[in-house]
Amino acid sequence: MEFFRIRKDIPFMKYALVLNAISFITFALAVFFLVTRGLHLSVEFTGGTVMEVAYTQTADIGKVRDTVSSLGYADVTVQNFGTSRDVMIRLPVQKGVTSAQQSEQVLTALKAADPEVALRRTEFVGPQVGEELVHGGLMALGMVVLGIVVYLAFRFEWKFGVAAVIANLHDVVIILGFFAFFQWEFSLSVLAGVLAVLGYSVNESVVIFDRIREAFRKFRKLSTPGVIDHAITSTMSRTIITHASTEAMVLSMFFFGGPSLHYFALALTIGILFGIYSSVFVAAAIAMWLGVKREDLVKTGTRKEGDPGDPNAGAVV
Repeated sequence: MEFFRIRKDIPFMKYALVLNAISFITFALAVFFLVTRGLHLSVEFTGGTVMEVAYTQTADIGKVRDTVSSLGYADVTVQNFGTSRDVMIRLPVQKGVTSAQQSEQVLTALKAADPEVALRRTEFVGPQVGEELVHGGLMALGMVVLGIVVYLAFRFEWKFGVAAVIANLHDVVIILGFFAFFQWEFSLSVLAGVLAVLGYSVNESVVIFDRIREAFRKFRKLSTPGVIDHAITSTMSRTIITHASTEAMVLSMFFFGGPSLHYFALALTIGILFGIYSSVFVAAAIAMWLGVKREDLVKTGTRKEGDPGDPNAGAVV
């Protein structure tokens, strides 16, 4: 399915140096904000009080969140837990206030709004749990990166694996840089969004790399930049359809998913936009600069006339 077909290849690689310079500056700024400002970690990472309350009928999450926020909690997480009548509330640590005092204060405010509300459970989540989550998250990120390198090295060539990892880590660092600069809350759901962006970006890179391999087989007289330009141009219609439909779903979560999905959708939005950029201008350009060539992707040897790998079978531009 195609919305349109571009007949003449767009010379993307002609501007690769300028576009990657812009990308490097953006990446450097993201690293700078991460180092100087840091991430605004949620209760899952820093520790705090977790409460579970039950209502006799479907809980109004928005009203519960407003009630808790009116007590001075800026970074509070309120969401359904199990059923629509059960609500989980995560409260950040407050200096000089114990976990028991926090839960009592919140329960009093909730009872003032609805006398039927009942406390099911309350517990304190220590910083040690947050350290374990950070360690687990970094391990998950490392395993994803390693898997990407191994997969692309086996399916294509090691130069593509290196290029894809650099491009995908570029996306991750920029997402984190946005969260550091604006001090948006970084929670487990945002971490899940970052990992999802990694998979999403590598999928786009694989599509482009596959078209590059096909173009090397088909167009024997094209230079490497020309082959890459053709591969990217031929995937533009598919890229627009895929990313537009995905972004429509993400934006629906952003605008209508409520506060629980707000930053998750925001991370995905940033990742999708920069994922397109990195797959086209970063990954492909790095592969070109690493010296990828036709011989790296097209196996040579004795073939029957008319085989796809036969040099005389390919079209010539």
